[in-house]
Amino acid sequence: MIAEACRFISRDQRNAGRKWLAQGTDCRPVIAGSAATSARSRVPDRLRRQIGRMLLPVLALALVSPAFAENLQDTPARAALVVDLSSDATLIEKNADERLPPASMLKLMTLYMVFEALERGNLSMSDEFRTSAKAAGMGGSKMFIREGELVSVENLIRGVIVQSGNDAAVALAEGLAGTEEAFARRMNQRAAELGLENSHFENATGWPHPDQYMSSRDLVEIATLLIEQFPQYYPMFAEREFSWDGVHQQNRNPLLSLDIGADGLKTGHTEEAGYGLVASAKRGERRVVMAIVGMQNSAERAHEAERLINWAFRAFETRELFVKDRELARAPVWIGAASHVGLAPVRDVVITAPYGNIDQAKLRIIYDGPIAAPIRKGSTIGRLEIAVPGIPPVNVPLIATDEVERGGFLTRIQAATQLLLGNVMPDRLRSF
Repeated sequence: MIAEACRFISRDQRNAGRKWLAQGTDCRPVIAGSAATSARSRVPDRLRRQIGRMLLPVLALALVSPAFAENLQDTPARAALVVDLSSDATLIEKNADERLPPASMLKLMTLYMVFEALERGNLSMSDEFRTSAKAAGMGGSKMFIREGELVSVENLIRGVIVQSGNDAAVALAEGLAGTEEAFARRMNQRAAELGLENSHFENATGWPHPDQYMSSRDLVEIATLLIEQFPQYYPMFAEREFSWDGVHQQNRNPLLSLDIGADGLKTGHTEEAGYGLVASAKRGERRVVMAIVGMQNSAERAHEAERLINWAFRAFETRELFVKDRELARAPVWIGAASHVGLAPVRDVVITAPYGNIDQAKLRIIYDGPIAAPIRKGSTIGRLEIAVPGIPPVNVPLIATDEVERGGFLTRIQAATQLLLGNVMPDRLRSF
């Protein structure tokens, strides 16, 4: 394992010594291990030991490059995306932004709108909607609600999730927006706000329409939002059966009965779209979300979804390397009330890496230094760079852990003396 740190002092900062003012960012590294290495700027032994224990091969942090993922695994799906939510690592990606007919997987957006209404208090689970002739007359998969029948929101939600009921989806849309068309307009507005760039809705069911589409990436994104924003409702996706008016139906999600950690979300099928599935599974602290679109039949869909879920858990591991706001290193301060300031990651640093690929990660802590005071706590003053050969480096901003005010008269005198005596360190690259 290699771990490196680089810190710099600018030419302008050196030249401005007589003015006792630090500024500029002209950075030039020098060779590691030179006399420039300073004991006062060396990363603490405690951190070095921590990195030695924790820094495993970083083959995915935030994302794995599509080329890397596709080389590891392919899929017969027309489009696919598999993501580890713990690290946001993309494990496989194929035509993830292609606009395709979503079939009943679109109902995830319908449910998101319903859950938001529940969260806002505009709706309650016990509210009842009267079934319209349009809702009752819907074809395809059905909950089998009858025209004029009052049905609770809770039952309609189960009718959508478990039974994939087109009638239930239309009843919810009409109950919330008056008409299904008005509900679709709301869906499009909300999708734009959520950043679903490759989605457009014409109805609440996924019934075929030439202007209706979603991408695999948008399907994974809306599934992720359902999981993360509505933990109180998400367990409904794991329910395996539901009965209404004497009609008993099984959940169409083929993964729920396989004991592989699957706990949602939604299947879809039309002649135009083929067979698709948005699914999620959790094992331990890891959660994987995936979407596959355009499979040939239900058996192929079930087999491929199971294979990809098992592959994601078995071929990769996810670990937390560093904790948000916890100091990683200290950088010297130029003309400050304190001589050093701590650097900490702006977010938790979690990686997903293939099993067996160890001792390949490189870590660099990079900043322009000494860092000129004043320094505001929480301001970005550096970055943590993690890289593995063949994968673009991933950068995590590093923020100041403390407030450092500008030094007084004596501090400026000391800085000027250092410059005059040539004791300010030149630009350097140091390793630990």
